[in-house]
Amino acid sequence: VQLQASGGGLVQPGGSLRLSCAASGRTFSTYTMGWFRQAPGKEREFVAAISWSGAITNYADSVKGRFTVSRDNAKNTVTLEMKSLKLEDTAVYYCAAANTGWGRSTEVYEYWGQGTLVTVSS
Repeated sequence: VQLQASGGGLVQPGGSLRLSCAASGRTFSTYTMGWFRQAPGKEREFVAAISWSGAITNYADSVKGRFTVSRDNAKNTVTLEMKSLKLEDTAVYYCAAANTGWGRSTEVYEYWGQGTLVTVSS
């Protein structure tokens, strides 16, 4: 599966942004989808995940209550709605797909998009 993330940009603290990830392949609906981010000088970290059906979601504590992950299997897309953005949310955001796994580790996910930059700044 190939993944293409989009929607990044510059936003002020407290603002909102919506990231999208478009996937190719007929088996998209069977994959766990995840969002990760990597700030300059830091390791890539888990942000959110959603099960193949969309029934189960999981969030990092740092974004819980502010970010919402969703998916549309008919359109092969997964979305990350980000609200109340903070300076520390600045990072390159990646979407990823896992064929059989579920979890927060990058090792679970076999496929990665190219990343989209989110900059939170006043």
